[in-house]
Amino acid sequence: MEEVTFHPVMRKRRGLASAILGLTAGLLLGFLIQSYRILSSSHHQRFNAYTSSMLPGSPVLIKPSAQNVPKLNDDEQINSSSTSLVFVGVMTASKYLNSRAKAVYETWGKELPGKIAFFSSESSIVPENCPDLPLVPLPRVDDTYPPQKKSFMMLQYMWNNYGDRFEWFLRADDDVYVRTDRLEKLLRSVDSRRAMYIGQAGRGNSEEFGLLSLEYDENFCMGGPGVILSRETLRRVVPHIKYCLRHLYTTHEDVELGRCVQKYAGIPCTWSYEMQSILYHNSSGAQAFTGNLKKKEVHRAITLHPVKSPPHMYRLHNYMRGLQIQDLQQERLNLHRDIYTMAKQLEIPLENLKNFEIATGVPLFSVHPFTKEYPGDTEILGVPAGLCSFKPRTGDEVIPWDFLSRSEYSLGDSNPRRRIHSDIKEGLEDITREVMASINACSRQRGRVVEERSTLYGYRRVDSYGADTILDLLLVYRKYRGRKVTLPVRRHVYLHQHFTGLEIRETLDGEEVDETRRNERNDKSLQNIFRGGFLNLNFNSGEKDPVNDKVVHFVLPLAGRYEIFQRFLQNYEEVCLTSGEKTALLVVLYRHKTENSFNQTIDLIERLKYKHRSASIDVVPLSGTFSRAKALDFGVSKLNNDDLMFFVDVDIAFTEAALYRIRTNTLLGRQIYFPVVFSQYDQKVVREESGKQDTFAINAMSGYWRQFGFGIVSLYKQDYANVGGFDLTIQGWGKEDVDFYEKVVKSNVKIFRAADKDLVHVYHEVECSKDLSKTQWSMCMGTKADTYAGIETLAKMIYENPEILRFAKARRANLSSAAS
Repeated sequence: MEEVTFHPVMRKRRGLASAILGLTAGLLLGFLIQSYRILSSSHHQRFNAYTSSMLPGSPVLIKPSAQNVPKLNDDEQINSSSTSLVFVGVMTASKYLNSRAKAVYETWGKELPGKIAFFSSESSIVPENCPDLPLVPLPRVDDTYPPQKKSFMMLQYMWNNYGDRFEWFLRADDDVYVRTDRLEKLLRSVDSRRAMYIGQAGRGNSEEFGLLSLEYDENFCMGGPGVILSRETLRRVVPHIKYCLRHLYTTHEDVELGRCVQKYAGIPCTWSYEMQSILYHNSSGAQAFTGNLKKKEVHRAITLHPVKSPPHMYRLHNYMRGLQIQDLQQERLNLHRDIYTMAKQLEIPLENLKNFEIATGVPLFSVHPFTKEYPGDTEILGVPAGLCSFKPRTGDEVIPWDFLSRSEYSLGDSNPRRRIHSDIKEGLEDITREVMASINACSRQRGRVVEERSTLYGYRRVDSYGADTILDLLLVYRKYRGRKVTLPVRRHVYLHQHFTGLEIRETLDGEEVDETRRNERNDKSLQNIFRGGFLNLNFNSGEKDPVNDKVVHFVLPLAGRYEIFQRFLQNYEEVCLTSGEKTALLVVLYRHKTENSFNQTIDLIERLKYKHRSASIDVVPLSGTFSRAKALDFGVSKLNNDDLMFFVDVDIAFTEAALYRIRTNTLLGRQIYFPVVFSQYDQKVVREESGKQDTFAINAMSGYWRQFGFGIVSLYKQDYANVGGFDLTIQGWGKEDVDFYEKVVKSNVKIFRAADKDLVHVYHEVECSKDLSKTQWSMCMGTKADTYAGIETLAKMIYENPEILRFAKARRANLSSAAS
């Protein structure tokens, strides 16, 4: 028997070869199987998509892709264009694309010195209400919170697609507002070639402190107010994003981003106290930035967070644009002042500056003086700032100062001592805020800060050039560098606020009329004139005037007062019927308790209707006790919803100009016009002072503006119903107009209120019935006292008759002793 020997070397070689052969065969087999699965899966998906599309009404499922994403030209590189400074990536969710994201894109997103894109889940699509929204649906990313993967994938997308095109990259939320002009100023002051990680530094709140796995010298940039990354920082971080995502220590996206930047870029978030105010976070939550925006926190910030409601985002944007307009107006004034000074130095007459040429064919102002683009007259706008800009030539031209403390003391007001009105108070707050910002502009360099404590007193006046203000401020001086000092100080502020010129905007039914529409209207007018024929002289071509063609329906409640009604009808005939104004008169007539003039009033109306047969004049008799609210409400019931109504009293005198303002200032569904009527004083008292007065003579001696009278109003019937109408339980004189005005204030309809010199309340003796309620009687007696005479006339009467003052003192003493 032959013996077979086994050599160990041969066994080793055979095993190695078998292993290599088996591995190769396995790899080949696995590759074939995987390829077959991929091909079959692809075929299966195509077959399903094809078959589903063949079914009626079945949508074709298409994977969302980036839409409207910013595209740059090849020549737009870093530092080569004003639009390549910063790329903003906004993290949002699918449910916010048509609200928050849209608001961001339509406000500050369109004013960036760079580009913006919105990053959402992979199933997101561009909303219908904002088809231009630049949207990037991130693959394999959903809208779950916290958005850690979304944040890191957004940074990776920004670097891969725009890393070589922008200097800076801003990571933002969809509830942050960015002041783009200030952002640009900040970024251009920092070297973008260095690794920078800019934001509001944080280490967690009191509950999270020590639980975020941060070392004693580590921090992170809070995500809400925005995080700014330089190109170099993004270059270092992006290659390690997958590692950072696989090694998360917390659920906070901004904390993990800070950890990743610290690990791979080697820098922390900016340790700067100023970042709390520059990138400002308001801890009020949903109520943030919903109230008054005139605050120093809002004015000095670059980003504002959070703005949860889209309407508040638009409101905030409009406010910021208003601040920019103020800055541009101030810059324009400064330029005019430079021109004014140079003209004085060169002895050039100011009236020649409109057509002045710097050189031959090079005008100082490149536009015609009477065009909209003309920057204004230097003769007025270029006057140097100062409290002596206006120089009175006579004693009558001297403008007195109003004294301000807790109250306002004024010689020119009907009430010499009154509370400080809200507009004056707001203006003083604006002045103080701007002055303090100017004082503290260089506080960091000087190592000190000045804080406002209170305004002790001040003076204020308004002349033909602007408003002058003098304030005595109590301040606190704090020096925090070197020897620390805290001292209270008082300083005077002398301020001149120059008028910026007259600006006029033409509106038609509440919409602005631009040059194109105005030219079209003029062209149509000319065409209509010539279409009528040269000899035909038919200038009424049938083209409707949207303002003058509105029919004004007068609604007049009346009880007695026959002679006063005669005067009203005479005024109505002269203004409306004789001139062909499109008006209608509806008289709601009650029987008077003592005056027997009911039939005479009806006869007077019938005679006027017979004289003007085409006029629309009607009278509706009502029974019962007179109620102005019921009379007006009944008159409204006789009209159509789209009728323009004018609630008027029999004591009112008016002109054609008043009708034009009624038509212009009353807008259906949008605006109700409450004119401020001029009310005459008792003619027996003031006639000796001012002589025989014209009805429409407007001066301080003849009458006053009835600022708290709301009975005269023009509106549409539809708005009357929507507001809620009058309170029909109110009987007799007064109060129904105040109640209706308060309803309008609470409604969605705007109120337009202005003094109308062509609406005059002719004086009559006020009779206050004892049957009135306590509130109505008090209002009636107040009106009776107001219509007696002006303060100057009353003061003169007292000075000329000292017994009046002695009687008042004695009566006051008797009342005091009786009360005690």
